[in-house]
Amino acid sequence: MRAGRTVLLAMGLAAASASAAPAQTSETVRFTGADGTSVQAVLMRPAGTGPFPAVVALHGCGGRDNARGELARRHADWASRWTSQGFAVLMPDSFASRGLGSQCGVRERTVRPTRERLADVAGARAYLQARSDIRQDRISLVGWSNGGSTALHAASRNARPADGRPDFMQVIAFYPGCRTPLERGLVNRLPLTILIGGADDWTPAAPCEALVSRARSMGAPAEIVVYPGAFHGFDDPASRMRERTGLAFTPDGSGRARVGTDPAARADAIRRVDGLIAAR
Repeated sequence: MRAGRTVLLAMGLAAASASAAPAQTSETVRFTGADGTSVQAVLMRPAGTGPFPAVVALHGCGGRDNARGELARRHADWASRWTSQGFAVLMPDSFASRGLGSQCGVRERTVRPTRERLADVAGARAYLQARSDIRQDRISLVGWSNGGSTALHAASRNARPADGRPDFMQVIAFYPGCRTPLERGLVNRLPLTILIGGADDWTPAAPCEALVSRARSMGAPAEIVVYPGAFHGFDDPASRMRERTGLAFTPDGSGRARVGTDPAARADAIRRVDGLIAAR
């Protein structure tokens, strides 16, 4: 993506969901993370001057872009959907900003959901809230897989911002890894929704169910939707069912996990997420 490039809603496979909407603009921007890193991001905005509500969207372990250097299909689909509904979307690239590619097969990671990516989230919120075309009080945080795990940590009571600006409105996590947050005893301060497949053998649903159950027992606003039979990546617009290998972290240690689109789960997730970001 290049600065100033006009992005049509025909972008990728997202056109089917938003064919009648006006053009959107997309530009490459940079902001400084809380750890001092210069983070490269794509900012997509609806037509008009705003101020717009916004979504910060966090990629998974595979990174934000595809092999052609364009937004990966899932990210392009969701971003086009949200901008067609009047939201600005900021998509940081936590890996490429640090000279890294996909981290799915890397065990000794230097960009972690609990530290570096958490710093990126803080920087992303501050960057958006400094813009006159963004509503400071209407920013949602959404993440997928590794980005979903980052979102869980960003939502916790331990990560409460101290800059005096409005907090994120809510957190939505697609198939995050919940084992570490569960073991660390994290409890969310922000409204949290987890969407995950019941057959996910990469980031299983059970730890997330336990995490939400504990949070709710402590009065925290948390919900989980488990889609029976759905695997990791169920919300991709058109991903064939397949087995991935060489993964650094899987529950059984095999490095293998199944991924692919589940049309019914995807449709329900779209309905739920659209309702959540519009309602709060």
